[in-house]
Amino acid sequence: MADATTLDLEEDEIFDMANLSEARTGIPGVVWISTRVAKHGPRVKYFEKAGADQPSFSVSIAENPAVLVGDLPERTIRRMSPEVIEWVRTNRAALLEFWNFGDTWMKEQVDAHLDGLVRLP
Repeated sequence: MADATTLDLEEDEIFDMANLSEARTGIPGVVWISTRVAKHGPRVKYFEKAGADQPSFSVSIAENPAVLVGDLPERTIRRMSPEVIEWVRTNRAALLEFWNFGDTWMKEQVDAHLDGLVRLP
């Protein structure tokens, strides 16, 4: 199940990000997705466990996804990046849609979108 950070604004919710577990992605660890909230291009982050202070690496949401930056040990990045890259490649269109438009969606739309992401076998 995804954990979501929301900010209540009257009765509407503004959705910023989600921590996706192995149950949703098929990848051991946590894949963090967000809407366009930063000055950089579309990307996801991989964490071994959830938490803003945890080391991670980022993968571009691009036609040819690639590791961009990371502060996890190099051996962890080499071990986990192929799975994260494959998951991004598989879900690229949905991830870009969330990145570009997710901040305008209501919770029901976010939930339906997250439910539509493809889990790796």
